[in-house]
Amino acid sequence: MPDDPVALHREIAACTLCAEHLPLGPRPVVQFSPTSRILIIGQAPGTKVHASGVPWDDDSGDRLRGWLGLGKSFFYDPALVALMPMGFCYPGKASGGDAPPRRECAPQWHDRILALLPQDRLTLLVGAYAQRHYLPETRKLTMTERVRKAAGFAPLFPLPHPAWRSRLWMAKHPWFEADVLPTLRQAVQRHLNA
Repeated sequence: MPDDPVALHREIAACTLCAEHLPLGPRPVVQFSPTSRILIIGQAPGTKVHASGVPWDDDSGDRLRGWLGLGKSFFYDPALVALMPMGFCYPGKASGGDAPPRRECAPQWHDRILALLPQDRLTLLVGAYAQRHYLPETRKLTMTERVRKAAGFAPLFPLPHPAWRSRLWMAKHPWFEADVLPTLRQAVQRHLNA
């Protein structure tokens, strides 16, 4: 039997499972409801999101919302969109950027959240961490190869992480804007209007 969503939100908010490894302390960031028709599985919050407590509250979020064709009012409505990272708290820095998401979160929380969501949802796998976890059979593919074949993974939809580096990636791969984004936006609208 699925969890009560309010109780599960409270339990996640109080989580200290990996507190000793978090340089800024625990502050789990997640959004979901039993009616969320779109699920976005990202990486882990950055420092801006850790400070605000609002998922995707940074330049990456602006870029992602642009890709989806969604304004903030739709994106931040948990009745429509669930936002579940691979790691719920800011993991700290590593060489070249943020550290990988903590490994404790997905096994602790993902199945319980997924059990609450509609079965016929659209699930966006944003970045390599989410793709490796939810598309394990594609481990030998690069993130670019997964994104290029996005239509073949429905109802899972792999996307690059929308960090500033994605602009460089998009310049090298014009098919993303020409082919993938229109397909993505159609899928988003179809699930929001279902």
